Amino acid sequence: MSRVALQAAVTMGQLQNKMDVIGNNMANVNTTGYKTRQSEFSSLLFQQLNNLTDPANAEGRLTPDGIRIGNGARLSNTTIDLKQGALKETGRLLDAALLKDNHLFQVSVTENGETETQFTRAGNFYLNPLENDQVMLTNENGHPMMGDAGPIVLADDFDGISITSSGAIEVTRNGNTEVEDQLSLVEAVRPQLLEAVGTNNFRLSEQTEANFNVDEIIPFVNPADVEIKTGALENSNVDMAKQMTDLVSSQRVYQLNARSISMSDQMQGLINQLR
Repeated sequence: MSRVALQAAVTMGQLQNKMDVIGNNMANVNTTGYKTRQSEFSSLLFQQLNNLTDPANAEGRLTPDGIRIGNGARLSNTTIDLKQGALKETGRLLDAALLKDNHLFQVSVTENGETETQFTRAGNFYLNPLENDQVMLTNENGHPMMGDAGPIVLADDFDGISITSSGAIEVTRNGNTEVEDQLSLVEAVRPQLLEAVGTNNFRLSEQTEANFNVDEIIPFVNPADVEIKTGALENSNVDMAKQMTDLVSSQRVYQLNARSISMSDQMQGLINQLR
């Protein structure tokens, strides 16, 4: 395969990954608390060709002599935009929307016998019944929401329940209202270190946990600094106009690379016909 075709083929594969990210954003435009993913590209390794015996402008030259030929581009990483989306009033007592950027709810997820703490902006909560006349506050997938002392579990003999603007869980029994738990929130100081794990959740990778101080990159939020709007949900922050523009641009670049492969093949065919 020629160098031109190889570069184009590599870049086309990475552009397909970018279009997959854009398609995922567009598919989740109505998902509560969904955060836009953005693809970032970087150049692959360059090959240095030292083909100049008498280079021009040799005096004071800062770059190596010869020609540097790249091998295409790759999708270096996918970042997450945690900016707040528009709010939607629901009037439901267990719906909560975070009002500060980079704040996240904590949710406990158990998969394959292993439990880990993940993070989400989705605040549509539910009460799931347990044994011993108790209920647990969970997300829409049935995973426990984390409070000050772990999963939020309450006795189910209450007359009413609500979430305050500071994330406190207020329960009314026999006309008396008391705070029985507190939603545990964290702040993503470095959101680029989060990775999406599906079901609208994020987590820190094992590599990140090994190389960084977790308490510094995603510290707990003091309840006094929590701002929540109850009876409302945060919509996706996907900008459909931008996503459509990015999609069309990526498709054009993909077509250009495909055309370069075709042109390279035609040129080689013409060369082979020379006598």
